Amino acid sequence: MSRTTRTVLPPHVFALADDLSGAAEVAAALGLRGRIVLGPAMAPPRDGESVVLDLDTRQLAPEDAAAAVRAALAYADGGVVLKKIDSLLRGNLAAEAAAYATGATGVVIAPALPVAGRTVREGVVNLHGTALHTTDAWRAEPGAAPVSVGAALGGVPTRVVPLATVRAPEPALYDRLRALVAEGYHPVCDAETDTDLDAIAEAALRLGPGVRLMGTGGLAAALGRRLAQAHLAPGAGDEAGLQVRDGDRSTQADRHHPTGTDTPFPARADDVSPAPGGAPSRPLLVVVGTAEPTAVAQIAQLVAAGARHVPLPAHTLTGHSTRPTLNIRTGVGRAPHGVTVVSIDGTHAVDPGAARGLAVGLAHAVAEAAHGSDLILTGGETARRVLDALGIRELLPLDQIHHGAVRSRTVDGRRVVTRPGSYGDTDSLLRIARALRPGLAPPSDQLVAPPVPPAPLGEPT
Repeated sequence: MSRTTRTVLPPHVFALADDLSGAAEVAAALGLRGRIVLGPAMAPPRDGESVVLDLDTRQLAPEDAAAAVRAALAYADGGVVLKKIDSLLRGNLAAEAAAYATGATGVVIAPALPVAGRTVREGVVNLHGTALHTTDAWRAEPGAAPVSVGAALGGVPTRVVPLATVRAPEPALYDRLRALVAEGYHPVCDAETDTDLDAIAEAALRLGPGVRLMGTGGLAAALGRRLAQAHLAPGAGDEAGLQVRDGDRSTQADRHHPTGTDTPFPARADDVSPAPGGAPSRPLLVVVGTAEPTAVAQIAQLVAAGARHVPLPAHTLTGHSTRPTLNIRTGVGRAPHGVTVVSIDGTHAVDPGAARGLAVGLAHAVAEAAHGSDLILTGGETARRVLDALGIRELLPLDQIHHGAVRSRTVDGRRVVTRPGSYGDTDSLLRIARALRPGLAPPSDQLVAPPVPPAPLGEPT
């Protein structure tokens, strides 16, 4: 079989993620016109509807995370099933993978995310060419990084599919995947490029509906490109049953820019502009709950563009009696340009085990200001806690500002941009803010950033 032969796809996708920024990343990568649901509970999907479900399990006990995965799989009915995992192998990976594999013919696993410099060779995740377990990428985690994907998956039986097989002429990859699944193993596929992930997605889909997919946004993007091709093929529109974006345009841009580029979905008939004439009618609130060092420079760019920065001391967020309340309409934290950025003051080190408590405290602090505001939320834990505080249970994805920075709409018409904490260059937050408020500032290379407080410490995502 030649590489150009394509499999007829089922009409919809059901995807699971362990945090909200990951769920949004998957929705953008797939180009879905469905919903992002803030689970774990959800109503059954409508006929032919694609859904990305945020299980919110990143900080749960392993047994609770596994139970959430098992319960969610009851909604998987006849479509492509995808489990999104963290590209740095964080979270309850072993417990969730075991639950996800239960009842499946097999699971094809591809954790590479080339656009973020995260590749897999010989079953080992590499970050910009360095083995994950030798980097400091897990500095905010309670334990050490796993030495391989197989080690991260615990007792799930796996076998590595080397890069040579992934890149071999067809049907070598398909035959190897089929053989491993028949032997009771779940293939872990090496990959270094989007082309590798395209080959893996195509071969895995040919194995049939009993085989599930598990990987990062990179594998989701490969599936999204496959969906786009199926939709654009002559006579395939009715079979594909999905409206999707042109995945090739985003992929090419992402290869040449470390954080990607604007990636529009097709226009939604139910989308509405922020206000007549395009003028923003709401404040813009940026909530930064990440421990990544780049957050300092990202905040500095926003401040240089005229945003108001409100750093909140970590010790005030973990006690109910000391939690501050931000009100950007009545003066406290008010920004002259309508943009306020809130972070956790990282002057003192914070125990990684306090991540969820800090995110809850941060969400409580900004909840009043967040009502009626457009939102930029970095870090999956922070994003989920803020939206929980607002009672938001569903998002409709609109577009991707840069890789991982997904703009969605709430049912009341507000814009919410979510982004994993570890993503984005120093201009990430400014790019996102300017996408929501085009008149905010000139391009970042014309800005001189003022000094800002030490790095914010919050959740390690």
